[in-house]
Amino acid sequence: MSLSASTVTTAALLILLLLLPKSYSSKTVESKSSLPQVDVDLLEFPLNLEYLEAEFFLYGALGYGLDKIAPNLSMGGPTPIGAKRGKMDNFTRDVIKQFALQEVGHLRAIQSTVKGFPRPLLNLSAESFAKVVNSAFEKQLVPAFDPYSSGLKFLLASYLIPYVGLTGYVGASPKLQDPKSKRLVAGLLGVESGQDAVIRALLYEHAQTKVKPYGITVAEFTSRFSQLRNKLGNAGVKDEGLVVLKRKGAEGLTRGNVLAGDQYSVAFDRTPEEILRIVYGSGDEHKPGGFYPKGADGHIAKSHLPKA
Repeated sequence: MSLSASTVTTAALLILLLLLPKSYSSKTVESKSSLPQVDVDLLEFPLNLEYLEAEFFLYGALGYGLDKIAPNLSMGGPTPIGAKRGKMDNFTRDVIKQFALQEVGHLRAIQSTVKGFPRPLLNLSAESFAKVVNSAFEKQLVPAFDPYSSGLKFLLASYLIPYVGLTGYVGASPKLQDPKSKRLVAGLLGVESGQDAVIRALLYEHAQTKVKPYGITVAEFTSRFSQLRNKLGNAGVKDEGLVVLKRKGAEGLTRGNVLAGDQYSVAFDRTPEEILRIVYGSGDEHKPGGFYPKGADGHIAKSHLPKA
């Protein structure tokens, strides 16, 4: 008994439809939950920093943030405290705007891979940055440091941000299990490294320029910021300013340090706990504060917060 062409075609279509849920139609639905839990945790954690970078750069360059540019990405999280449009030259504003839009892309990339969480409460006020700067210099600068008051000060404040995320991605990379996770983090790391390099290069050009009205050079600001992060991270030297002792420069042959790296000029790594100690400004992953008044979000960050 032979089958007609139409019967064969119908049977083939039915078989294909039965296979679709597993082979195609559910693939995108399952894409946010098919990764190993360790990967999910390590991919969600950097959302905290990506939110911070996106909002700081967006507000600094444009005067508004995610709630206007891409409200769905904030997932209903609270509006940042104190962020505003900065005073800066056109070139610096253009660079910061590009950084801002890149960070929006990073949020999209991570949220399309893992479930994520709403934007945490961020304190991006001038007072918040001034507190960090005062801690770095172990004294109160007068007038208070305001990152929004000039292009140079905004770049100095920006020095505080992408590098921390960069070291976090380096630290997360060897712990990831799925190739998709590794590819995503490699891509994010590439752009974060580029942002940090641009910021450091722009500041290095003015390394010996004295920041008004403090009479302190740009190089000294970066050294103090790096020393503070090393102190708060409490895991040794993983941060260096723009000018270092010659023996600490690349191959021990230069004081210039436009890119930070270890004795082999390889990027430093940080754990999530080290990062929390730094961005909280407390030196303790259990004590929120600094840029995150109510703490960071995600499984890793929440595991260190007091139980409600």
